[in-house]
Amino acid sequence: MDNGPGTDTQADSAGAGAASIGELRRVLGLQPLDAPGIGGEAHAFLGWNQQKPGGRLFGGQVLAQCVVATSATVPEDRPIHSFHGYFLRAGAVEKEITFGVDVLRDGRSFSARRVQAYQDGVPIFTGMASFQDEQAGAEHQVAPPADIPQPEELSGLTELLAGYEHPLLEGWVFKRPFDLRPVEPPIQGVFRGEQVAQSRFWVRAAAPFGGDRVLNAAATAYASDYNLLEPALRRQGVAVYSPGLRMASLDHAMWWHAPINLDDWLLFDYSSPQAGGGRALGTGRIFSRDGRLLADVAQQGMIRLPR
Repeated sequence: MDNGPGTDTQADSAGAGAASIGELRRVLGLQPLDAPGIGGEAHAFLGWNQQKPGGRLFGGQVLAQCVVATSATVPEDRPIHSFHGYFLRAGAVEKEITFGVDVLRDGRSFSARRVQAYQDGVPIFTGMASFQDEQAGAEHQVAPPADIPQPEELSGLTELLAGYEHPLLEGWVFKRPFDLRPVEPPIQGVFRGEQVAQSRFWVRAAAPFGGDRVLNAAATAYASDYNLLEPALRRQGVAVYSPGLRMASLDHAMWWHAPINLDDWLLFDYSSPQAGGGRALGTGRIFSRDGRLLADVAQQGMIRLPR
């Protein structure tokens, strides 16, 4: 029976989304190790990598895995509220990662953990995480950006980039486990739009993800690393895949304010307040669809523009 136009395409899209979410879950499913971590840390975990063209690890993957590793060492009712990490070396996708977690403090309200990610016995990432019991207290937040189109009014990033060929698009961007709906024109291949230090986009899991609080926090950290430096490029009028452009994440900080549900749309509101000295700073806020501020994020990166 002919089910009508578009049915096969929709089925293919749903299948691809489920596969990409399954891959994300596999990457976040760390294996506890009995032996102490490298350097004598109290807890150790083994992680696997998501394949990416070029052979280099995606920094958001390592960040998300560190959120999972540190969260596994605290009680479930003490969720993560902040993480500060540094990218030390480029990781390789063909090598497994070992995560070592140090228990630094368990107080009445707060817990602190140090985590390091190793390949071949050498640290590639180091970070600190803080956890807190849920408590009542003073409340306020900034308002979400006004006059933002709803995700149903916008085209997906895959659709917008259709017809542009680049190895990272087919082998990485189009296989992401999230549906991204950019507000501004995408600048992956060709620069379009205004030269403003701003980038806003809606994000939702590409297939049902579930309500696990740790995994949603980790997956949001993963997604937060996609476009944090893009506002700096947009301000300079430079496309992401410009020949000669060199970029690398140097650090990453994130603050979670409330539980996150990736099965609903999230608005990522990114900007770049400063660039200079071969570096750029990207900052962002993540809002729920009904306007609640769920998280803040910041990253400094190396940016060397084409000559």
